[in-house]
Amino acid sequence: MQTLNKIIQVQDLGTKDYKETWDFQEDLFKEIVDTKIKNRREDAGLETKNHFLFVEHPHVYTLGKSGDMSNLLLDETQLAAKGATFYKINRGGDITYHGPGQIVGYPILDLENFFTDIHKYLRLLEEMIILTLAEYGLKAARSEGETGVWLDVGTPFARKICAMGVRASRWVTMHGFALNVNADLGYFDNIIPCGIRGKAVTSLNVELGKIKIDEAEVKEKLLHHFETLFEAELAYQTVK
Repeated sequence: MQTLNKIIQVQDLGTKDYKETWDFQEDLFKEIVDTKIKNRREDAGLETKNHFLFVEHPHVYTLGKSGDMSNLLLDETQLAAKGATFYKINRGGDITYHGPGQIVGYPILDLENFFTDIHKYLRLLEEMIILTLAEYGLKAARSEGETGVWLDVGTPFARKICAMGVRASRWVTMHGFALNVNADLGYFDNIIPCGIRGKAVTSLNVELGKIKIDEAEVKEKLLHHFETLFEAELAYQTVK
């Protein structure tokens, strides 16, 4: 029987290559899973760690395991011309874009420290985004059957402001959310975002009519709501 641990180690990785970050996530993920296996086999009673990574990626497109390659509208030469890379990855969901001006969050949690319900996990991540956007005067919502957070759901003006895609194994999560804060929306024209045709994408700065939003302030608000929703305790780590 493992001891419950509701402390989440928070690290802001700054700007970091997608593949490097993915590898780092995999290492943290493996460490947690290995601890759980040891607990099960040896009744070691060890605590499992929880992490929350913030990162900003250089321009990159990622395709989830259930995604359709035809939703990427660029070939290799065009990708290179736009200074972008492409990866097929092991999260759920279809294609998405990451780049400068976007806050990406990767919670790597042992859900057995909190609750064992993936749907609840996704709904709480969405709620964290919805509550944060409400602080900026935006009424965001879920769109039925479409993971993520949207504005003006159910109208012809529906637009996505936050994409989500997670992987979970042995109740350990990885990947997460991408919130457009000061994003260059032109890069979304090169994909069919999340495989959904005819739906627009937006960014917080566009919605507020500002050139730039303070990303550090947005991260602070996100973490506040995350901590409350997950009834967790955050511990801040400096990146070496």
